[in-house]
Amino acid sequence: MKPRPTLFFLAGLACLSILVAASAKAADALPKLLDLGSKQCIPCKQMAPILESLTQEYTGQFEVEFVDVWVPANTAIAEKHGIELIPTQIFFAPDGSELWRHEGFLSKEAILAKWKELGFSFQDPSTTIERRSPAASDSRSPEQICQFCDHTIAPDHKVLVKTDKGDVHICSPHCYFIMLSCLTSDPAVTEANARVSTPSRELVEATSAWYIVTLDTTTGRPNIRAFESKTAALEAQQLSGGLLLDYELLKSKELAHRCGFCDRALYPEDAASVRAGGLHTYGCCCHCALGIAARTGLDLEVIQPDALTGEPVRVTTIAGKIASVEPSTAVAWFGMKQQPNGSWGSAGCFHQGFFVHRENLEQWLAANPMETGTQISFEKALEDKMQLSPEQIQKACKLGECTPK
Repeated sequence: MKPRPTLFFLAGLACLSILVAASAKAADALPKLLDLGSKQCIPCKQMAPILESLTQEYTGQFEVEFVDVWVPANTAIAEKHGIELIPTQIFFAPDGSELWRHEGFLSKEAILAKWKELGFSFQDPSTTIERRSPAASDSRSPEQICQFCDHTIAPDHKVLVKTDKGDVHICSPHCYFIMLSCLTSDPAVTEANARVSTPSRELVEATSAWYIVTLDTTTGRPNIRAFESKTAALEAQQLSGGLLLDYELLKSKELAHRCGFCDRALYPEDAASVRAGGLHTYGCCCHCALGIAARTGLDLEVIQPDALTGEPVRVTTIAGKIASVEPSTAVAWFGMKQQPNGSWGSAGCFHQGFFVHRENLEQWLAANPMETGTQISFEKALEDKMQLSPEQIQKACKLGECTPK
């Protein structure tokens, strides 16, 4: 006959089960970031998208919890943790012990750096996308590449500008007027040396040419053709329709819409829409759109079409910090080019972009093998602009790709 388990043996098994369960729970425990704040205070609102981003990107690596201490039911939690200012972030070890705390706004980069300092290294699931070298060779000659947007120059649409630094080859009158809007020198000198090609590929003085402006039904953007005389332009207008303009009228039309950050000429169809306070303006690219916060000191709502699909990416700022990003999966790209001295700088406004998710950025890069740069956080993109001095803001987009080379 088998012996019956004794009471002491059963009690021992129970204790062992409790210890095993406790050990398993401890093994499963994660470090935790507790943010105690409110849904009303400005720095707390600035923390909201950061907490959401950390929650999505580091699930299973550390916990993120937000407690609104202005809700009466949570008053005891605030008292328990001795909260004096909000927001307050408290870092906890897996065993629940407090490791460190901070009062005020704390950036995503600072949070991750503090975890690392505390001995916790987390794997970033969204490894930064970066391309330092073009993914394909460019067989085009320099004369075939627009020096502003890098598009291929069509012989019947090009603009040629003679400068003391050499010839500047431009793909269209639109890019030419962008150049004029970004010059720091007298634009009249550039205008006097500009030649534009006609449908017969003849180069004529840009200031004496006549222009037909039609709408590209595919892109929804203006299409500008130049003619050597008003008579030739009228004949073309009878065949294709469009708006007949002389140089000065075309110039006023092309320069009518300007970037609220760098004052560069733009088409609203290509630009980021920006609400700054009660004002509506545009950003010539997504990064310049964020820069309007630095120029004006106002809170922003930026709506930038996805560079691949055209879907809207909405970013809001409060007091110079990112307040929200919609959709939360959105990513930003900072286009860069290597300078002759080996350093890296902005590739210009034509090479920047927001995307509704990482996959769209990857597809866009695959479709544009010559693009180089790096994925950048929205927080870093705005921070870079907010750190600019008034003098630097005044010079924004006046150098590099926006001046003749």
